[in-house]
Amino acid sequence: MSERRLTVYPVPPGRNSLWYWPKAKHPLRVIYNFLLITLSRYVPSLRLKNFILRRTGMKVGRDVAVGVQAVFDYLWPELITLEDNCIIGYNATILCHEFLVEEYRLGPVVVGHSSVVAANATVLPGVQIGRNAVVSAASLVNRDIPDNAFAGGVPARVLSYRNGSTPS
Repeated sequence: MSERRLTVYPVPPGRNSLWYWPKAKHPLRVIYNFLLITLSRYVPSLRLKNFILRRTGMKVGRDVAVGVQAVFDYLWPELITLEDNCIIGYNATILCHEFLVEEYRLGPVVVGHSSVVAANATVLPGVQIGRNAVVSAASLVNRDIPDNAFAGGVPARVLSYRNGSTPS
C-alpha cells in the first residue's frame, strides 16, 4: 500500500490554515457545492443523485450507487472519482482536503470499479480504493486499499482478499 497522494500548501504563521480557505477556493463555488451535495444527501433517486454530484465536478461513473446521507468534500469535490458500479454506503464521508495548523493538504480520491465503501466509513484525501475492494462499515481509510481486498478498522487494514487469502 502506498502513501497518500497529497499536495501541501503552507500558510503564514499566526492563524491556522482553516482561515485561508477563501483564498484557496472561491466562497460562491463552495456555497454552490454545499447546496448540491446537501441536496444529494436526501434525494432517493440514484440517477438524479449522480446527475447532481456531477454538477459539482465530481467524476461519477455509470451505475454508481450513493447511499442516503453520504457526504462528499464541499471544497474540492472535483478531486473525487467514483468509478463505474461502485457503492458508497449510508453516511460515508469522502474528503479531499485536510486543514492543519501550519498547512492544508489536498489529494484526489478514487473509489475503484465495483468497489464498496460501507456505511459510516471515512476516506481521507489522497487515497485510492482498488477495483472490487470492500471497505467495512465505520472504517477510517488513510492509505490505499488494493484491488479485491476486504479492509476494515481504524485505521483500515487489509483483512483478506476475495480469493480467500489473508495478507502476509
